[in-house]
Amino acid sequence: MQKERRPSKKSLRSLDYLNVFLADVRDGVGPYLSIYLKASANWNPAQIGLAMSASAIATVIAQTPAGALVDRLRQKRMLIVLAAVFVSIGSIAMGLFPNLPVVIGSQIMIGIAAAIFPPAITAITLGLVGHERLDRRVGRNETFNHTGNLLAATLAGLVGYFIARKAIFFLVAAMAVGSIISVRMIREREIDHELARGDAEEGEDEDKEEHQQHHEGILQLLSDRQILFFSIAVVLFHFANAAMLPLVGQELAQGKGTSDTVYMSACIIVAQLVMIPVSNLAGRFAHTARKPIFLLGFAVLPIRGVLYTLSGNPYFLVSVQILDGIAGGIFGVLSVLMVADLTKGTGRFNVTQGMLNTAIGIGAGLSNVLAGFVVKSAGYNVGFLILAAIAVVALAVFWFCVPETKTGVNRKASPQTA
Repeated sequence: MQKERRPSKKSLRSLDYLNVFLADVRDGVGPYLSIYLKASANWNPAQIGLAMSASAIATVIAQTPAGALVDRLRQKRMLIVLAAVFVSIGSIAMGLFPNLPVVIGSQIMIGIAAAIFPPAITAITLGLVGHERLDRRVGRNETFNHTGNLLAATLAGLVGYFIARKAIFFLVAAMAVGSIISVRMIREREIDHELARGDAEEGEDEDKEEHQQHHEGILQLLSDRQILFFSIAVVLFHFANAAMLPLVGQELAQGKGTSDTVYMSACIIVAQLVMIPVSNLAGRFAHTARKPIFLLGFAVLPIRGVLYTLSGNPYFLVSVQILDGIAGGIFGVLSVLMVADLTKGTGRFNVTQGMLNTAIGIGAGLSNVLAGFVVKSAGYNVGFLILAAIAVVALAVFWFCVPETKTGVNRKASPQTA
């Protein structure tokens, strides 16, 4: 009989607060860096693309080792503290010294931190609530995360407009402090660290010793066709998605003075307002099926890319972010749940997350590099259309090659089921 986990309200509320504060810390200054480098430091699109890619490349290198580290260590809360410190230092350095070596070095630090946050947070979540309640809890995590993004974007727009663009970097550092306080309030004794790595819950598998050998089995993960095709689809999705908002930010930064940060904040706010209810609903509906919901998230991305080419009007560009909200809200919930389905009972949950996020980093890094050079030579519309075409391929791969994962099948028993 499966034992129901009952973590304290203090730990669950602290997890809520952690997701709020980490919303603006996970990716550093994000798209605001693109605006800052173009409008305040006069960087060209190719240079900006390289700077944005530095973080993604660091994440690619660190992601799988970070997942393995989360699986091995019980000090998951301390890992989040260290990662938040990295983001804080990197953000402040970029705000004070916006030259190429400092920006690249800071982006690398932020990229390493970004590799730690997702597996550590989801591991803590799984260790607190268990598999049975994971779908709704992940939906709640994402709801608070998007609420934090909404708050951060509002504050960033205000400080960027009324104080200075570089003040946004210090805002990120302040939120990092909030995330450190929040994670320390989660009760360590309530986290089941074996369950947090993806082991079966009590009553589900009596032979836990047998699948200790599967922990961090990289070759096994690569030979699993479901995980492989899922990763390919995610790479293509983020290849198409990652550069879209930074490109919109560069368009907004052309001749609009300090209002560019206000428009960028509006883009983020609109998306986050949509993500809040979407992520909550995704967690609820995903209890019975994963794939149909995820297909919707894949489908709206190419539409968004094409719409960006129809007008450069700031109000139109902001309104298109509704689609980003739908895709982002779904992706944040379903990606975690599908990985949990694919690795349940194997003890490979966080390593698989690390490999998946490596795939995401590859897609995001290549996206910024490609988009930067394409826009420099052919213009913004061509860049958006190329990204939209890649999004169509991502949709096709997911639709035809990735099956429904909410089946209750033990992955250890049939690791190569297609």
